[in-house]
Amino acid sequence: MLEFFFPHPDPLITSMANFAHLASLVVALGFVLGLVFGAVAHKANFCTMGAVADVVNVGDWGRMRMWLLAIAVAVAGANALDWVGLVDLSRSAYPAARCPWIAYIVGGFLFGIGMTLASGCGSRSVVRVGGGNLKSLVVLVFLAISADMTIRGLFAPARVEVLGAVAMQFDQGQDLPWVVATQLGVGRHGLQLWITALIVVPLLFFVFKDRTFRATREQVFGGLVLGLVIVAGWYVTGHIGFIAEDPDTLQEAYLGSRTARPESLTYVGPVANTLEWLQFRTDESSQLSFGVAVVAGTLLGSFAYAILTRNFRWESFTSASDTRNHIIGGILMGFGGVTAMGCTIGQGITGLSTLAVGSFLVFFSIIAGAAATMKVQYWRMLKEA
Repeated sequence: MLEFFFPHPDPLITSMANFAHLASLVVALGFVLGLVFGAVAHKANFCTMGAVADVVNVGDWGRMRMWLLAIAVAVAGANALDWVGLVDLSRSAYPAARCPWIAYIVGGFLFGIGMTLASGCGSRSVVRVGGGNLKSLVVLVFLAISADMTIRGLFAPARVEVLGAVAMQFDQGQDLPWVVATQLGVGRHGLQLWITALIVVPLLFFVFKDRTFRATREQVFGGLVLGLVIVAGWYVTGHIGFIAEDPDTLQEAYLGSRTARPESLTYVGPVANTLEWLQFRTDESSQLSFGVAVVAGTLLGSFAYAILTRNFRWESFTSASDTRNHIIGGILMGFGGVTAMGCTIGQGITGLSTLAVGSFLVFFSIIAGAAATMKVQYWRMLKEA
């Protein structure tokens, strides 16, 4: 009789509610990580385009060392999580067995050109909008439209059928532990820590050998915290959001992740997803994801820091050529970032933390594209003088 008035809950409904709660938790934690990233990036003046510009134009390696420190921390932390079994990095998109190297190189190079013309990469543009920069807002709108066109619109055929048609195929995966293990005929697990150490230790030595950098607390703090944010992103999506069996597919699933894989911070795709969510919020199929929450958190974190430190100020274009360059830059970053499967954060830190061969290709291609553009800009300036 009591069961009539107080029936036992349906296990399927209960599990679905729990999964929805877990997905919401992943999204909420993504927002928190975005808050930290936005505030710290603003405080430390973290800018990957600026890092390349400082090296190319004045020989200052401070911000580049901050970027490399973030990479070292992310590589060490992500591989530690993978090694102890808390996160399976091989399930992420970066170390897939297929490596479309032409797409990575061309996409990375175009992204480097774009971020130079737009005065900053995708993440930096979000941070700058939080500080009142209207130029970066225009950049993000064009970046989002271009990225969406590259994912499934007008630019998609060029990405898939032309640039993505040629690829290297690895036996297991393209992360360095798998590549070396396959060549040597040994297990990946035993090599992972050694390869991680061979990358992290030299990076840390290069970063901290400079006395000026060691004395610049904001840059040291920025590199350490931003690297840890990437590691935390892997843990949130790859461990907290992981379920062994989805009730719909009866397969493993990663809740709260738009890619249905473990992921960490990246900005090109999520910026496009954010614009899409704003446009179709009432559509039942439109759901918040970890990446969209990171973008929102980054914007709010930067805004909060700007307000608290009283350095928020409106900034706009100075000329038609300035407007043109930023629009073109946004378009190139949208196309290049999707084609290369990431930006200076998505591939340049998050991807590198998986030790994927393609991420190294994108990283150096972005730097090459930015450096080449800066050289051309400098040559044109001298010619016009």
